[in-house]
Formats: sequence, C-alpha cells, structure tokens
Amino acid sequence: MSDVAIGVDFGTTNTVIAVARRGQGVRIVTYPHGGAIEDVYRSVLCFERIEANRILTVETTGGPYAIEHYLGSVGETRFIQSFKSHIASAVFRDTRIFSTRFLFEDLLARFFGLVLEDSRGQIPHAGATIVAGRPVAFAGGNPDEALAHRRYDAAYAQAGLAKPGYVYEPVGAAYYYAQRLEHDATILVGDFGGGTSDFSIIRFERRNGAMRAIPMGHAGLGIAGDSFDYRIINAVVAPLLGKGSQYRSMGKVMEVPAHYYANFARWHQLAMLKSPENQRELDKLKKIALRPDLIQHLMDVIENDWGFAIYRAISAAKVTLSSQPKADFVFRKGGIAIERSIALVEFEGWIADDLARIDASVEGLLEQQGISPAGIDKVFLTGGSSYIPAVRRLFSTRFGAEKLDSDGQFESIAHGLALIGLEADRSAWEVGLPAA
Repeated sequence: MSDVAIGVDFGTTNTVIAVARRGQGVRIVTYPHGGAIEDVYRSVLCFERIEANRILTVETTGGPYAIEHYLGSVGETRFIQSFKSHIASAVFRDTRIFSTRFLFEDLLARFFGLVLEDSRGQIPHAGATIVAGRPVAFAGGNPDEALAHRRYDAAYAQAGLAKPGYVYEPVGAAYYYAQRLEHDATILVGDFGGGTSDFSIIRFERRNGAMRAIPMGHAGLGIAGDSFDYRIINAVVAPLLGKGSQYRSMGKVMEVPAHYYANFARWHQLAMLKSPENQRELDKLKKIALRPDLIQHLMDVIENDWGFAIYRAISAAKVTLSSQPKADFVFRKGGIAIERSIALVEFEGWIADDLARIDASVEGLLEQQGISPAGIDKVFLTGGSSYIPAVRRLFSTRFGAEKLDSDGQFESIAHGLALIGLEADRSAWEVGLPAA
C-alpha cells in the first residue's frame, strides 16, 4: 500500500490531477500559464509543423499551452479536442497527423505524457497508486467497454505510468463530498461532463471513526455539455454555414446534406471533416449550391480550424445563461460574422429533449434500486453543466431544493479519486472493465 495516490480525472473538456499523501491531505496539480495558475488542464492537443533551417519538425503541446500555440501559430496546425468521446469507439482506430499515423491510444499517451511534463514535477508517479475515473456509460452509439479498457491501459503504459484502478467518476465526486458528512446519509451524485452525464447512489455510514461506503447503483448516458453545444450550433451557427440551404442537380433542387452539420456540431468529430475527400465533396457542392457563399463559410471554418473559436463563443454564452436571462453569441472570423442574442427560455427549449432523457435516467436509477426521492438525503451535483438552471431545476423539482449541494465543480472527482487511492481496501470503490 503506497503512501502516495494520484487521482486522474481525464475529462472530455478538462483534465484534473490530484495528489494525496497519507497524513497530508490532497493537492490539486496546477499549471502556470499567462501569468496565472490554472488547476485544470484542457483536454486538447495541438500539433504544429515548424520549419527551421529547411528542416521540418512537429511540436506537440497540450492543455492551455496547446490553445496558446493554436491561436498564435503562423504555421500549419492540427488541433484536437473532445477526443475522450472516441475512447470506446471502434470506428476511430487511427488518424494521420502530418503523414504520421496515430492510434487512439497513441494520442492519449501523448496527452498523458504532456500532463506529466507540464506539471513540472508535481506528480510523483513513481511507486504511487493511480486511480483513474471512468464514465458510467461511455459516449457513442455502440460503445465497446473492452476496447476502452485496452486503450486506457495502453496509454498509461506508454506514458510511463502504472496501471490504474478504475472508479466511476460520480463515485469519486461522492467520496469527495462524503468527507463533510456528519451523519449517515444516502447520496445521489450527478456528474455532468462534456461527453456524458453519470449518476451514482451511495450510502455512507461512519462506524468507529471510519467511513463505510455501500454503492447502491449507477446510471449514465451520452448526453452532457457537448450535446448542449450541439443545440446551439444547430440553431445559431449551422444555418449560416449552409444548413437548410439548397443545391441544384439534374434539374432538381435539393437540400444540402445534413450530415456535414451533424459532424461539425460534435467537437470530437470535427477533425474528421478536414479530410481531402470531404474537402473535394464540399468544393463540388459549392459549385452547384444556390447559396455558394454559405458553403464557402463552412469550408473556411473547416480549413482554418475555426471550430475552437466557435466553441469558445458557445462556452461564453452558456456561462452567461447560467446566471442571466439572455446572452449574446458573437463569432467573427474572416468573412464570417455571426451575432445572435440567445434567450434562456429559448436555450432551454432547444435542450428540452436532452433534459427529459437525463431526468428519465435518474428516475430509472431510483426505480431500479427501489428508492423514492424521499430516500435520498443529499444530491451533489458537479461538472460545468450542473450550473445550467434547467439542469438544477430537474433535481430541485424531484428531490427538493434544500437537498441540493454543489462544490468543487472541476476538482471534486480527482480529489475523491486520490483519497480512494489511499484506502487499504479499494474493492468497494473500483469497478472493472470487461476483460480484453
């Protein structure tokens, strides 16, 4: 049993690392950037091709440094975000970046390596117990958990890290929250990430000064922050990039294929559009489109990797809508100018179906465990989308506003995972993935 444990919350949008030392508490790993200290490491990679003295090299950066390089680069770049959403997908086997083939686990290993390198010695991984979070339900239409298992293990090994134990992400958040409990309690944890929303019910009891946990049930679904982004893309951005416009072919007028926008609206699939095949198809489409200017806008966004700039505009709008009745969406790049006021009630209408599925997932978990809302003592919500008023309303309506609690929206999972790593017996917390 190690006296040092590392909790790894690799998220679709952000990654947080926590280090726990026995008798010393927990410390969140920080990253200096732009004169500030950041305690989240954005789950992004930037590959930048650099030519010096007629020699081409590729520099790889991650987290906030990747964003800085991407936004400031004058050379050719490949920017990759939300790639966690592919981890259980057999469709995404590999990708080519500047003629080099990367398997998914290669990308993940490169990312983990940069997380270690950029921490500047804050992660004492040699001999430490590593506990990694995993979603209850992986994102994707037909997720393969055994494949996810192989990819996680391979990436940790390539990065020089020990094989981790795996714990459901909401369970890590529950362990973090349980440290403040003064009485026995049954807790429902809702973790709203970028790719998935996960829920766990855990009973916590203290006996002779020690905390005992009884996991009761888990549920999850592939709807979360990225899904809400998709709704804004679909309503505000895509129509100005050609969605719903028409083209003429063989004397018939038809609508531009929607699949371009379905891919574009999901961040982890955006890179797939930047392929020679897709570019050729769009170029042909532009020549017969009734609004070629809009198709050109789409091509410009893809070619120039402006998806991240759109993501930032969407993120800013969502943050504003978490506390204000309306938000201004503003995106200007090249010849494209998208400006739109979004009312909170309008946004809630766009995500109504997503909210209904989240509510049904929670209801199904309660029914599965035979627990009524009255049987839940506390509801702990974490993750960026837990700030959205309509999300919180789902839980206050079902359980009562007095039961809701939120804290450590970004660090709670990693914090709890690190503490679990110090447990002498982690069997009650860890969950195995199917054997390969």
